[in-house]
Amino acid sequence: MPRVLVVDDQKDVRAMVSIVLRVNRYDVVEAESGAAGLKAFGEDVFDAAIVDIFLTDTSGIEVMAAIRERVPGFPIVAVSGMTALEFIGEAPGLDGVVCLQKPFRPNDLLQALRKAQEAAGGELSAAV
Repeated sequence: MPRVLVVDDQKDVRAMVSIVLRVNRYDVVEAESGAAGLKAFGEDVFDAAIVDIFLTDTSGIEVMAAIRERVPGFPIVAVSGMTALEFIGEAPGLDGVVCLQKPFRPNDLLQALRKAQEAAGGELSAAV
């Protein structure tokens, strides 16, 4: 079962994302802050991460960059309620990050995860 790290400071968003993923046979670890997300990433093995761009304690871009520094090419989906997420691919080390605008439908989330994994050269075993 693929393990996904979900980093979002909004409890309701984390809960919704986690439910969608668990129903689709993903193992989910939730983190309520960038610091908690990086701690979890350092302590466990994950197949992908879903990271909110705007976190209360740090920038989601910094979190994604730290993850990619540890594991180059790691599959990441960046989410945000703001527009114009596509600039992320231009940031050093963040090429292949898939962007998803809130609010999104469950199927959009699953498709974004698949795209992130494909960009990393692999395929998540759980899927719709």
